[in-house]
Amino acid sequence: MTSNPYPLGLRLHGRRVVVVGGGAVATRRVPALLDAGADVLLVAPELTPALQARADAGRLHWVPRRFQPEDLDGAWLVQVAIDDPMAAASVSAVAAERRIFCVRADDRTAATAWTPAVTRHGPVTVAVLGGGDPRRAMTVRDAVRDLLAVRLAPDGIAVAPSRPDAATGATGGRQTGRVALVGAGPGDPELITVKGWRLLTEADVVVADRLVPGLLLDELRPDVELVDASKIPYGPSRAQEEINQILVDRALAGASVVRLKGGDPYVFGRGGEELLACASAGVPVTVVPGVTSSIAAPAAAGIPVTHRGVAHEFTVVSGHLAPDSPASLVRWDALAGLHGTLVILMGLKNLAAITATLIAHGRSPQTPAAVVQEATTGTQRVLRSTLDAVAADALTADLRPPAVVVVGDVVNALDG
Repeated sequence: MTSNPYPLGLRLHGRRVVVVGGGAVATRRVPALLDAGADVLLVAPELTPALQARADAGRLHWVPRRFQPEDLDGAWLVQVAIDDPMAAASVSAVAAERRIFCVRADDRTAATAWTPAVTRHGPVTVAVLGGGDPRRAMTVRDAVRDLLAVRLAPDGIAVAPSRPDAATGATGGRQTGRVALVGAGPGDPELITVKGWRLLTEADVVVADRLVPGLLLDELRPDVELVDASKIPYGPSRAQEEINQILVDRALAGASVVRLKGGDPYVFGRGGEELLACASAGVPVTVVPGVTSSIAAPAAAGIPVTHRGVAHEFTVVSGHLAPDSPASLVRWDALAGLHGTLVILMGLKNLAAITATLIAHGRSPQTPAAVVQEATTGTQRVLRSTLDAVAADALTADLRPPAVVVVGDVVNALDG
């Protein structure tokens, strides 16, 4: 008779956790470890773009090779996220010798620890173990999550969000699937919309960008296909055409596909191109707007994009191309003459050229400016400066993407 597992809440802050493998499973599991404050050592010859971004940002330590026994020195926990049974067994054998609990993605029966199905609501974390059956655990977890997310109907009766059945054909067979373009919000996993979250729980395939909250991926069903479509700035990326084809192919095969994007799908997210590709192939598309970082990032830093008597309009612009680039469609000279707030997305690399251009066309060098890095997350950083100094200040502070730049008097509007 198999004994029941003993549930624990591990306090991993500052403690070494080793993750072996750099693929889709690791991409899903690492965000929760980082959220717990773990000192993550990732051992793998190659990484997905999303994991590479976290390594480049210093969020984890990456050893680009295969596992060696000394990798477990000082470890409190090891997660084996590879699908090679022999290699996984060798890792768990070393862990057993050292009395380190080991989670195995390839074989739950050979593991000494299981990762539960988890849902989070503010400070409350609910973890469900299904006796080794991940589907059972996910079903119970989703029921609990529905109860935690109840809404009051107009008559005062509490109701949980409904879940529509999957589309079926006249003979009961599954028809063409669907694609949902879902905005995941600016970084905090709780800022995804209720509809976006519901579609995510129903998905068979999730095609995710680098900027989506990692904890949302940790809550996916274990059988969900996760496609890492990360587009790391100035680094490795999938061609947009390839992403379009993945969405179409999976949907035509009958899958429910969620294209999960940071922020909003239509704010520099190329959601329109993906919708057109799906429509051309006869695939139905649902667009779920998201909380855009162009408004959320300033708000998280205490900056309103409009304020009575200060700014009556705000303009959102992409700064991924330099002002003198022939491909740029932005009229920086016209923006310099506006009195309202200017919000610049993807502009950190070209910030020096952008600010110089704005000043050259008449914007005051002393205009307040701010940079908000990784807004709404636990690693948010805010830098306040002026238009003539903000580029140099951001460089000195070693600010990194994703970051939102705000220019205008609203930067100081709420200062007491």
